[in-house]
Amino acid sequence: MAKCDEGYLCQICGEEVKGITQSDLYLRFVIGRVDPETLHLQPERHIRCNPSLAQFIDAPGFSGLSVPAGFAKSDLDQDYVQVESELVTRGFLRLKEVSASKLPILEYPLAEFRNKYR
Repeated sequence: MAKCDEGYLCQICGEEVKGITQSDLYLRFVIGRVDPETLHLQPERHIRCNPSLAQFIDAPGFSGLSVPAGFAKSDLDQDYVQVESELVTRGFLRLKEVSASKLPILEYPLAEFRNKYR
C-alpha cells in the first residue's frame, strides 16, 4: 500500500489513527500546544499512546490508564493536576464536538486559544 493510502500512523504503536477523536496531535492542537503552521510536521499518536497526557482526561467513555511512577497524576503537584485535567478534558470533549462538524481547522481549538493563531 502506498504511504499516502495508509492514513496517519501512530509513531508509538504503528497502527492507524482513525480519526481526530483518537488523535493526540489534534488534542494538543485544540489545547494550544501545537501551532497550526506546524500541524502537518508533527508526529501523530493515539491519545492512549501518550499516557502522560491521556491520564488527564476525565470524561465519560474514556477509561483510565496506567502511567509510570514519577509521571502519574498521583505523583504530581495537585494544583497542576487540577488545571491540566480541566484543560485536557475540555480539549478531548472539543475533539468530539468538532469531529461531527464542518468547522474550518482554525476553529478547532478551545476558545481561549483560537485568537492565538489568527
